[in-house]
Amino acid sequence: MKRLTKLYLVAAFAALLTPALANAAPRMYVGFHDDPNFRYEERRGEMLDQVRSTHATIVRTLVTWPIIAATRPANAADPFDPAYNFNDLDELVRNTQARDMEVIITLWGTPKWANGGKTPNFMPTKLSDFTAFARAVASRYSGRYPGYPYVRFFSIWNESNLQLFLAPQFDANGKSVAPKNYAKLAAAGYAGIKAGNPSAKVAVGSTSSAGRDKPLAGKSATHSPGRFAQLVAAANPRLKFDAWAQHPYPVPANQKPLQKVKWPNVTLSAFPRFEKSLDTWFKRKNVRIWITEYGHEVKQDGEPKGVSRAQQAAYAAQALAVAKKDPRVDMFIWFVFRDHATSLWQSGLRTRTGAPKPSLARFTAAAASVDARNGLFKVKGGTVPTLTVPLRAYASGTKPGENVGFNVRVMEKGKLVKSAQPSAPFKQDTTARFALEGFKPVKGKTYTVEVDANVFSGGGVILHRTLTLVAG
Repeated sequence: MKRLTKLYLVAAFAALLTPALANAAPRMYVGFHDDPNFRYEERRGEMLDQVRSTHATIVRTLVTWPIIAATRPANAADPFDPAYNFNDLDELVRNTQARDMEVIITLWGTPKWANGGKTPNFMPTKLSDFTAFARAVASRYSGRYPGYPYVRFFSIWNESNLQLFLAPQFDANGKSVAPKNYAKLAAAGYAGIKAGNPSAKVAVGSTSSAGRDKPLAGKSATHSPGRFAQLVAAANPRLKFDAWAQHPYPVPANQKPLQKVKWPNVTLSAFPRFEKSLDTWFKRKNVRIWITEYGHEVKQDGEPKGVSRAQQAAYAAQALAVAKKDPRVDMFIWFVFRDHATSLWQSGLRTRTGAPKPSLARFTAAAASVDARNGLFKVKGGTVPTLTVPLRAYASGTKPGENVGFNVRVMEKGKLVKSAQPSAPFKQDTTARFALEGFKPVKGKTYTVEVDANVFSGGGVILHRTLTLVAG
């Protein structure tokens, strides 16, 4: 509960300050959620430089609707309506993009003007208001407007199975109501995001790892993530989404990553059952999973029930290894990057003073092996492969349609088998796609494809990618 209260406080503090690429799986986006350090800290640029050095490929941020829109916009679907205050978010997205990393935006909270004067954890009175807001955010970061970077990933609400973030969970008679309400909220948000940016990827759920599934006097109401997801599916089995977001924190905080929990609570150990259940409940195959929060607090750094620094290091590496082995997991977000005076959650890989904890090196080493920018492509043997290359860092100065040049070397067991210099237009989603003409991989063989990208507007910066090509 302390971490949940912390997130709520971060939103208040902010008010005062104000699946992987199409055919490139399996790789995993790895990164951090740390708004105090990445959006509000005076040295936020330096913090993101440090994040880049960990081989991180994504940063998550909580976009709180009542902070962005303290007053009702005249045209809520307009990303540039004067009522909106996107200043610090614009800066974060630009700063992250300049460092060759993606952003995932989590939309959360309702303004008082949209829910009858209630707190942010209550639903909007009109779901169309949330749809319009979601559309405005996705449009602003759709890549259509010069100076406003493209954002690929979104999730709808934060820990929707907890009353702290979505109220009520149960009605006055003790009947579950939050899952049905969330199904409506998720559908409204998805519609808005896709209207603003059809190529965006959208996760739902963002569920916490544990809950009670019944009201308990004197306790904040909660659902277990498994039961919550089941009831969301029952309310709308055709709900549209690209992934289910889960926060598989061990409970209590000093437990190991593969702690066993009573179903339908969901930590990492329960993922196989949870994934199969999601397929059944939503009548789909291979529902994707994004881990949009995970972490271990450290006792030495202020959490009495936390783990040692050495344990945190071991657990961070283990959790990443477990996620890497799961073919459904496309994303792993650690909460937080650096301990901060405004945060009650002591799970940073750096201390408040910036000193590295042992977990920093272990996390960095683990993240390097799953870099989502270095895609793994499965292609048909005997056919010319087409490769999609992410070029996020070029987006600030390169217009869609501008030509990107590539130097390509195809290696098989260390031997050069093909070199080429193709070119391809830079796309609005910050990628370029080219066919490797003159090369047909042999079925059953695996190739390493070294790619150096260069573009005139890129300021001479060469982006290097190491792709893996598997011919089946």
